[in-house]
Amino acid sequence: MNDLLNVLFDLDGTLVDTAPDLAYALNETRRIHDMEPIEYKKIRQVVSLGGIAMIKLAFNIDRDDPEFSNIRDEFLTIYSKNIHIHSSLFEGMDQVISTLEKEGLSWGIVTNKPEWLTTPLLQSMSLDSRAQCVVSGDTLPYMKPHPEPLFHACKQLNCNPENSVYVGDAKRDIDAGTAAGMETIIASYGYIEVDEDINAWGASSIIENPVDLLTWIENRTG
Repeated sequence: MNDLLNVLFDLDGTLVDTAPDLAYALNETRRIHDMEPIEYKKIRQVVSLGGIAMIKLAFNIDRDDPEFSNIRDEFLTIYSKNIHIHSSLFEGMDQVISTLEKEGLSWGIVTNKPEWLTTPLLQSMSLDSRAQCVVSGDTLPYMKPHPEPLFHACKQLNCNPENSVYVGDAKRDIDAGTAAGMETIIASYGYIEVDEDINAWGASSIIENPVDLLTWIENRTG
C-alpha cells in the first residue's frame, strides 16, 4: 500500500467552480416555464446539495412531485450542452494539483455527480488524464455520505483510507470522509449556505482557499 498522503477531492464547489454553468441551466429551465431568473448567489449556495435541491429552489417542488422528472430532465439536458462554458478550476487549484503531482502524491475525485456529466466535464478541462481515480455518483450502488465511494477510490489508488484526506464543501463530504477513517478538510470557499455552521461538521481542518491545502499537507507530512 502507498504510505504517502493521498488527496481526494469533491468535484463541484471544491475542485471546480461549476456554479456559473449550473446557474445558467437552472435559470434557462425557468425561462422555458415563463419564470424570472433567480439571483446567482442564491443558486450558488445550494449547488453542492445536488440537482434535487436546485430544482426545489427554482420550482418549489420535491422529487415526488409529478412534474419533477420532466423539469429535472430539461435542466440536465440544458446543463449537459453547456457543461464547460464558464466552469473552471478554483483560483489556486491548478497550483495545488501540480504540486501534488510534482511531489508524487496521488490525487483523485469522488463526486455524487453522475458519470455521464462528470466525464465530459473532466475531459473538456483535461482533468481526466490527470486525476488518478474518478468515482462518480453512480459508479457504485452507494454515494456520499456513505463511505463506500471513498473506500473504492482508495482501492483504485492502492492506498489506505487512514493515510488519505478528503476535501469537500458539504457536510455529507465530511461525514463520508469521517466514516471512511480519513482526515477531512472543509473547502469554505465552496458552495456553502450562509447559515451553515461548518465548525459543527467535525472536520480535521478548514481552508479558505485551495492553496491553504498545500500548507496543511506540509504541516501534516513535514
